[in-house]
Amino acid sequence: MKTSVSDLATTAIAPVIWGSTYLVTTEFLPGFSPMTVAMLRALPAGLILMMIVRQLPSGIWWLRAFVLGALNISIFLGMLFVAAYRLPGGVAGTVLSSQPLIVVILASLLLSSPVRLSNIIGALVGMGGVALLVLTSSAALDAIGVAAGLAGATSMALGSVLARKWRPPVSPLTFTAWQLTAGGLLLLPAVPIARQPIPVPTASNLLGLAWLGLIGAALTYALWFRGIGRLPPSVVSSLLFLSPLTAVLLGWSLLGQTLTVLQIVGIALVIGSIWLSQRTNT
Repeated sequence: MKTSVSDLATTAIAPVIWGSTYLVTTEFLPGFSPMTVAMLRALPAGLILMMIVRQLPSGIWWLRAFVLGALNISIFLGMLFVAAYRLPGGVAGTVLSSQPLIVVILASLLLSSPVRLSNIIGALVGMGGVALLVLTSSAALDAIGVAAGLAGATSMALGSVLARKWRPPVSPLTFTAWQLTAGGLLLLPAVPIARQPIPVPTASNLLGLAWLGLIGAALTYALWFRGIGRLPPSVVSSLLFLSPLTAVLLGWSLLGQTLTVLQIVGIALVIGSIWLSQRTNT
């Protein structure tokens, strides 16, 4: 399958925006539990989109919408925020960067996509670049956090491959509305389990939630699922390396964090891994 530059650029917007998640969560949403943030990111955005598209699933797509909503939204976002709260940002980012490699394996099993050595090398180079970008000598490991990160990466990898395999009979916006709503509903029972009361939202809380929900979920997932339908799985998944890259650049430009030589090398490796994956499929 040929890779369109316009499709590649449009799809890349999603992981770039997702790279702001860590900054927005830590700066605008302190005191919220991981499951609460995940639910508030997904469900309101899904309901707003449902009011816009005004189209419910039919037949087998009721089941598929909830399966994909669980994999791409509920489990992924829940585990993402558990990892983010239990691990330093660098460790969480490195664990989650295993997703492109998992996609290559799952796409081979479920879509009969060829496993190209260049795709595997690209994924490993990207993971190495992310490690240089975000890991520090003081980075600490937490078994639950690492397990959550791997579970989240595997969940979204499987969800992305299944979304490509099933090919929804609706627009990407409608497909996104179904998944965000289903995923948000599945997260509702998890909120009281956390036994952490939801803080009375401040203006900055509402701003952070609006960004994560409307821009970081409604818009980005629509672009992401559009890309899944048009680009090879290995190309789409390689774009996820842009998220930790964006997070590092935002920290450097907005929070006054330093950018070391090793991090600059990491940036080059991340860009190189994306180029290699894209070149393989052109």
